[in-house]
Amino acid sequence: MDRFIDAAVELFAQLHTEPETDLYARLREETYRVMENPQMQVGLLEGRFLKMLVRLTGAKRVLELGMFTGYSSLMMAEGLPEDGHLVTCDVNPKAEAIAKKYFVESPHGKKIEIRMGPALETIKTLSGPIDLVFIDADKPNYCNYYEACFPLVKPGGLIIGDNVLWSGKVIDPQDENARAIVAFNDLVQSDPRVENVCLTVRDGMMLAWKCK
Repeated sequence: MDRFIDAAVELFAQLHTEPETDLYARLREETYRVMENPQMQVGLLEGRFLKMLVRLTGAKRVLELGMFTGYSSLMMAEGLPEDGHLVTCDVNPKAEAIAKKYFVESPHGKKIEIRMGPALETIKTLSGPIDLVFIDADKPNYCNYYEACFPLVKPGGLIIGDNVLWSGKVIDPQDENARAIVAFNDLVQSDPRVENVCLTVRDGMMLAWKCK
């Protein structure tokens, strides 16, 4: 992710957001030290926002497509009630190993179930209703993920797409990922089954509330 938000403004926002605990700081540090493309990790602002969304929607069942090293998974799990459940999908065993280590350390890790393998195959094994879906996996499949998850999401449930501004490249999409993100945004925008808002949080978040 290329920086396209003013660094000073973003720092100001971070300094006025509930700070990371030591666990999240260590998870972030290890991710940046050992993983390729560590910028894929959800940061403090977006992580706290996801946790807030889980709480505000009263979600008990969450599906995450794209776990990476588990920062967003743990943040959302924190927002779940004690009997809440989060299924998170990924294909990278190196990322999985890091995530598992921190899930075990957190009291909220028991709410998380990891499913390794192609997310579209995992979705076929799930049943609804799901309260909240967070899409943050390979960009060319965003539209496929949206359509596959939609029948499982309850009316009044929330679907969140990450990276929907793609560092501003959606304005003039020149590669497959940028074009896929534009297609996803257009799909949600034209879907009469949802009410949606495209936010400029971090790299952009699309929120789609399922109204029917």
